[in-house]
Amino acid sequence: MTPARPAPSLKTVLLATGVVLTLAMGVRHGFGFWLQPISQAHGWTRETFSLALALQNLLWGLFGPFAGMAADRYGTAKVVVAGVAFYVAGLLWMALVDQPALFVIGAGTLIGAAMACVGFGAVTGIIGRTAPESRRSWAFGISSAAGSFGQFILMPLEQNLISATGWQHAFFLLAGLMVVLMLPMAWFLREPPVQQASGPQQSIGNAIQEAFAYKPFLLLVAGYFVCGFQVVFIGVHLPAYLKDKGMADPNLAVMALALIGLFNIFGSYYAGKLGGMLPKRYVLSSIYISRSVVIALFLLAPLSSWSVYIFAAAMGILWLSTVPLTNGVVAGIFGVKYLSMLSGIVFFSHQVGSFLGVWLGGYLFTKQGNYDMVWMITIALGVFAAMINLPINEKPILRAAPAAA
Repeated sequence: MTPARPAPSLKTVLLATGVVLTLAMGVRHGFGFWLQPISQAHGWTRETFSLALALQNLLWGLFGPFAGMAADRYGTAKVVVAGVAFYVAGLLWMALVDQPALFVIGAGTLIGAAMACVGFGAVTGIIGRTAPESRRSWAFGISSAAGSFGQFILMPLEQNLISATGWQHAFFLLAGLMVVLMLPMAWFLREPPVQQASGPQQSIGNAIQEAFAYKPFLLLVAGYFVCGFQVVFIGVHLPAYLKDKGMADPNLAVMALALIGLFNIFGSYYAGKLGGMLPKRYVLSSIYISRSVVIALFLLAPLSSWSVYIFAAAMGILWLSTVPLTNGVVAGIFGVKYLSMLSGIVFFSHQVGSFLGVWLGGYLFTKQGNYDMVWMITIALGVFAAMINLPINEKPILRAAPAAA
């Protein structure tokens, strides 16, 4: 009889998921650097490329719950392998396809499916199942920091690849990087088969029904919509915004986005630690209102290299720091059995916000010639999210005991 595969250690899980998230988030956060070269090469408006990234974010969210279900049921390793295949196909598609409709549909679908399989939602379950409850929020913070490290380390690399080899060859090289570095990580994320307890079990359908009937879950979903709108609008459109304002040096945008990634390493880590010491809803509300304040001050201050760097550092502290807190609230309320799936459902709301943020940025720029209205919407949404997170009840949900036979 083949002995049961031992569960991976928390250290192994954090290292392997760290590499996966570093590459997945790092490459994805740099797509804004391709907005202008691809648009100029094909004679497209910014709305076309923005729509491709908007669809990508929307489908990332749409596929997320299903990737989470697969990770919870069949194991994270298999889902990561599928994610690498989708990611490589998506990068090659973006490099080779020059028809607008095909580009939008293919890039959106393939990269969206890839991110659902190798993003935060898919790896949340194995982290939550491996980490003890007392260290779970901290472990989520470590994984979020890994995604931020990818943004910090890979965004300058991506810009340099585009400058040195051209935007198409940069896609080819990144696809190779996925195969060489991300694919082997699946080996370290293999889990033993799930041992079902005796007696009645909660089904996937029951878990979904329970979540949507619980008001705190709905408030968390609404707040995460705002997070997606804010970070993806800024991540994709900030380079173009700076250039429009006369800040033509491409290294300024590279440094700004890299600083966001660098400072969010610390922001995500300490948000995870704070989530283990303070009510997570208060920390979440503080993050959202702080984002609105930082954006408002950035728009009011005279624009300079230093104002951009200060804005990037401040936003970096707040960037993905919502992720460990949001996943921590979901795990605390519902447990870890369906954690990847439920985190994927919450993340779908995040990606609907991402879709609107990136698309609305391109649409309103095309109509109005500036980003002013989108900045105002971003500030208002931060205030809204701060308010609706405050009443969230983080206590574990009380389930009725199954009736005796």
